[in-house]
Amino acid sequence: MTLDQFSSPNPTKEVNKEDNSAKNESSIWTEKYRPQTFDEVKGQDQIVEKLKAFVKSNAMPHLLFSGPAGVGKTTLSLVIAKTLFGPSWRSNTLELNASDERGIDVVRTKVKDFARTKALGNVPFKLIYLDESDALTKDAQQALRRTMENYTKTCRFILSCNYSSKIIDPIQSRCAIFRFKPLPKEDIMIMINHLCEKEDLKISEDAKQALAQICGGDCRKLENILQSCAVISKDIDVELVYSMAAVAKPKEVADLMNSALKQDFLGARTKLLDLMLNYGLSGSDIIKQMANEVWNLNTTDRKKVILLDKCGEVEFRLVEGSDEYLQLEAFLATVMLVGSEEK
Repeated sequence: MTLDQFSSPNPTKEVNKEDNSAKNESSIWTEKYRPQTFDEVKGQDQIVEKLKAFVKSNAMPHLLFSGPAGVGKTTLSLVIAKTLFGPSWRSNTLELNASDERGIDVVRTKVKDFARTKALGNVPFKLIYLDESDALTKDAQQALRRTMENYTKTCRFILSCNYSSKIIDPIQSRCAIFRFKPLPKEDIMIMINHLCEKEDLKISEDAKQALAQICGGDCRKLENILQSCAVISKDIDVELVYSMAAVAKPKEVADLMNSALKQDFLGARTKLLDLMLNYGLSGSDIIKQMANEVWNLNTTDRKKVILLDKCGEVEFRLVEGSDEYLQLEAFLATVMLVGSEEK
């Protein structure tokens, strides 16, 4: 459900919708444990402090949230709306996902129609949240720039994107830009402990470390993997984590690369195929894990750099549509050649 449906004239109907939505989402941990206040947001302390000051003063500029997935951009936008407007936040907030609605007509119709009306309550402006705004076409971004200028008195925009470089400069210059970072490991561990306590789960220390490594600072990914594990067993170990995350164990990736380094090409090739079949990995998945393990190989730093450069080349070719098995075998051949030079 998108927030552009929030301006319904029937408040009772909206409350019922919200209640039903809450019931439907209660089993999804990403919604069940989504922070509702600034104090509950983890990993973005400096950004939270500045946003709290904006909200407290009721003098918020247009905002641009930039950063990787699962680090709190959408969550903080909803927290801002709820803190500003209280129970009436839905009728004063419009959410659009630019991946679905990315053309100029969306800006000319939905955004303008919502922006030109005044907010309900004491706050002098409404909020428009444009998720994945880096997917907007250039024409749509140009139209949005003009809309941001014309409706400043009645509306504030929060733009969310993964790459701020894809947002045109005139829009960036009209926004206060906040660059989100992946959650640090200590905050990820706090979240793991909190989720396990709330859901009555037992988890080994190795499984915690594996979760922290796999999610890479992505809170959403962490919650989804942990919920998947909880469905299988209340006692979570490292084996279950890797199987549910569809990620090969680092030791297994290191073993296949060391086999190639020691001139056992056929053995490395067999291990590679086994890993991809057992874990359901794509070529892009496994080459990224290989890139992480390059630095642990027993070879010189110069040769590690050569292998990492080869990883980048293989990953690019896979994205362009090359045969993944052929490219991965070519990478193993390069590892083998690097190993042969040391003999």
